[in-house]
Amino acid sequence: MEVKHKKENKSGTFYIEIDGKQEAEMTYEFVDDAIIDINHTEVNESLKGQGVGYKLVDAAVAFMRENNLKAVASCPYVEHVFSKKQDDYKDVIAN
Repeated sequence: MEVKHKKENKSGTFYIEIDGKQEAEMTYEFVDDAIIDINHTEVNESLKGQGVGYKLVDAAVAFMRENNLKAVASCPYVEHVFSKKQDDYKDVIAN
């Protein structure tokens, strides 16, 4: 299951397609040049319980590390993951 990424001007989406159909997504917007706000995560019911949300978060974290970005999370799911895995993600969580 591959996480894909599309970025437009000041926003972007990490997503998973299955058979050409988008089944999971996590969206973000740039707050400024160095911080993104991860604002939405949605996973199709058929994929629930398979760690798909975590895969999306991990892809976003890899993107942030590669681009020297930090994130805030207005998405409750990502806020929960960041809180739960603070030690793993502390380098990308904006204070």
